[in-house]
Amino acid sequence: MPSSYLSNPVAFLIDTLFSLYILVVMLRFLLQWVRADFYNPISQFLVQITQPALKPLRRVIPGFAGIDLSSVVLMVLLQMVSLALIMVIYGVTPKLSYLIIRTPAELLSMLLNLYLMAIIVQAVLSWVQPDTYHPAMLLLYSLTEPVLRPFRQVVPVIGGIDLSPLAALITIGVLKMLILPPLDQLARPYF
Repeated sequence: MPSSYLSNPVAFLIDTLFSLYILVVMLRFLLQWVRADFYNPISQFLVQITQPALKPLRRVIPGFAGIDLSSVVLMVLLQMVSLALIMVIYGVTPKLSYLIIRTPAELLSMLLNLYLMAIIVQAVLSWVQPDTYHPAMLLLYSLTEPVLRPFRQVVPVIGGIDLSPLAALITIGVLKMLILPPLDQLARPYF
């Protein structure tokens, strides 16, 4: 077992590597769900980097109603392994009950943070008027539009400024405050 001196850097490294790969799988899942351009170079990158892990799962886990269940299962498994490894590094025996409760909370937090960042980046880029046909901009628009569309129907454009991203960011922030703490409290007794 690593010393306490090494525990933090090793746990950080494991958490970062697993989180990055889970994020890539999540992006692939979301872009597929919103029917983003499959032939976009960034989409192709996501497909190529996730295909080795998803291909075996797809043989046994079929999609359902347009939802790629194998991607969801892969995200859940990776998050559970990440949490278990970090617990072991700190000398805590992983409990399945804790992992089952904590994993959805971690994935939901990652999803909400992903949308927070995507909306902020899209809003900032809209101010500087980049090439709207850039592959990254097209995917960013495809990813955020389903979230922003309901807000655009409610929040009017004022003085030529679209405030729907601000309303979406506030809503996501409130959702994080309402959903994540109860999930943390629910998992605490099992730790």
